[in-house]
Amino acid sequence: MQPLDVIVHTIYLASGTSHSHELRVADGEAPPSFEAGAEKGRYVFCARRDDAGRGGSRTLHRELTVGRRLRISPPRNHFPLVTAGHHVLVAAGIGSTPLLSMAEDLAARGASFVQHHYTSGAAEAPLPERLQTSAPGERAGVHHSEQGDTVRAGLPAEPQVPEADTAVHVCGPDGFMTHVVAEAPAAGRHPGQLHTERFAPAAPPSAETGTGVEAEAGTGTGTGVEAGDATAFTVRIASTGTGCPVPADRTIAEVLTAHGVEVGLSCEQGICSACPTPVLAGEPDHRDEVRSPDERAAGDRITTCCSRARTPELLLDL
Repeated sequence: MQPLDVIVHTIYLASGTSHSHELRVADGEAPPSFEAGAEKGRYVFCARRDDAGRGGSRTLHRELTVGRRLRISPPRNHFPLVTAGHHVLVAAGIGSTPLLSMAEDLAARGASFVQHHYTSGAAEAPLPERLQTSAPGERAGVHHSEQGDTVRAGLPAEPQVPEADTAVHVCGPDGFMTHVVAEAPAAGRHPGQLHTERFAPAAPPSAETGTGVEAEAGTGTGTGVEAGDATAFTVRIASTGTGCPVPADRTIAEVLTAHGVEVGLSCEQGICSACPTPVLAGEPDHRDEVRSPDERAAGDRITTCCSRARTPELLLDL
């Protein structure tokens, strides 16, 4: 996809810690459309300041100003609104942003849905005006932990009622999502009904237990490597035959870049799908958050920013 030249048109306070930004294409043309709540002629996104994160949100809050020109990539949707008879939308904090967009799309179509938003308090609820004044707001439950209304005190009734034609969409910090995703199947939901988007990648499985260790949002290192959980291997470039050793403490993308191979990167955590690369031979060890079970089983593409190899060598179609 070709990059877009845009101008920051508006910035406003969306909550005590979040800013909403409106971008418009520099030449005045309408930007490429996107799913769930698409708005013609502009892109609007909301960013929460995370002082413990990797720096992206701090840059947006401190350096982005109205009138500034930016070059961005068109949006990619790895958290689509699936087809279902009824939708349950459950979000925490800034995770309400994509679900508000979904709710507005569902309301415009007259579809059946309910939404729940969890925040620490009213001052931290992002985009409150859109929730309070829009049609979706009539079907929204707002929960504040400062009042003791947390997801750990009990899930809302809707995610726990296992209707066959219901889809549950969940977005928020990792601890919140881990709890909701664990509780919903216990109430009778099957995994195919749960659809999630994470702020940061979950920890890879432990060699001893086969289970991931819960990670807090914003603490990702961008390497996708856990101590004691990675081994060295080689990636070979099919077009040249060059073999590039990948040590345990470096990613495939880092090694390829060091060898002069251009790799498309964005999040560098395996949550955006900017860098999937075709695999011609060898078995990938998938550690991203975006590839489906079927795509993982096919083994024909690898997310180079975080995934590794189960075989001594991977042959990449580069």
